[in-house]
Amino acid sequence: MSGNFWLPMTSETTTQNTLRLRDTDEERALLGQEDSTLRLLRRYLGVRAHARRCRITIEGEPRAVDEAMFLLEGLRERVRVGNDVRPEEVERLLRRKRDQREDAVDLPVGREGRILRALDDTSIKPKSPAQAAYVRAVERCDIVFAIGPAGTGKTYLAVAMAIRLMKRGLYRKLVLVRPAVEAGEHLGFLPGDLTAKVNPYLRPLYDALGDFLEFAEVTRYQENDIIEVVPLAYMRGRTLDNAFIILDEGQNTSAAQMKMFLTRMGRSSKIVVTGDVTQTDLPRGKQSGLLDVRDRLRDIEGIAFCELGRDDIVRHPLVQKIVDAYEAGTGETGTGGEGAPLPATTIASGNGNAGNGKIGDGSAGDGDSGDGDSGVGA
Repeated sequence: MSGNFWLPMTSETTTQNTLRLRDTDEERALLGQEDSTLRLLRRYLGVRAHARRCRITIEGEPRAVDEAMFLLEGLRERVRVGNDVRPEEVERLLRRKRDQREDAVDLPVGREGRILRALDDTSIKPKSPAQAAYVRAVERCDIVFAIGPAGTGKTYLAVAMAIRLMKRGLYRKLVLVRPAVEAGEHLGFLPGDLTAKVNPYLRPLYDALGDFLEFAEVTRYQENDIIEVVPLAYMRGRTLDNAFIILDEGQNTSAAQMKMFLTRMGRSSKIVVTGDVTQTDLPRGKQSGLLDVRDRLRDIEGIAFCELGRDDIVRHPLVQKIVDAYEAGTGETGTGGEGAPLPATTIASGNGNAGNGKIGDGSAGDGDSGDGDSGVGA
């Protein structure tokens, strides 16, 4: 790749494919004025493209040809249901695909890959192979579950990825969700209005944002509905399009709540669910929705389950020893789950549309960044 565009490959590595159209009217509608669709395909994918007698032929590097054909087939369907094909819409789709391909190259693929830089100039990146696998899963899959003990970076890395992808214009909105469940004690009636009552439960999410964005930025984005921090109970009945959605403390959902949350997912959105099934605060005898969903969805393509353990803890060194001590007394595994760790299942998928109000270059969030390179606050 050179600059923003694909470079044509040599003839030894090229392939060719053809899209058939019904008639010249369909051809004109799909190609646009002065064959604008073909010109954009050549520009962004580096393919050779020409149309003749209701056939569009694409030639080039195999992956670029596949992407061109996928786009053309989608545009053809839009034409057949009566929708217009506008050059600016085609260019937006191609830009998004280009950005996703660039992300696949420069997103973290190991301990040296940086996600973004925090406000204190700390370089945020995975600090273990499991964290790196988790970040890659967030990049590639539309739904990701991260299960592991406290301090493994589940929520912190998810927020960092969300900020990164929103800065690139891939998502219009960031939605941070948390169940309003007390941690083993009853606080009674809290004073204040509704916001004051639920704010203590959502505080950890604001902490995670604070490492990447200034307080004034977070406030402005919330006022403009670009960032939303909301209790899980308020998600019912909603549909979230073009959004990066993070559910923290997923172990404190019931099976019904988890189903409700996952089905809020709209077009071009991504969901990340984090949780530690060894720290469930649900009433005794009530199964965690995070355990339930792991059994139900583990074989669905496009959904990844990432298991993090004691070796991935990057908080204070004592946190790892505390986790070990509790596990030694209860016989629980380091990942808090039941059964063997699950491999991530990934697909290459379109992940989000560029929004009208994307996050700018100012960073955000707080969280447990520690002294070294990667903040971790899960």
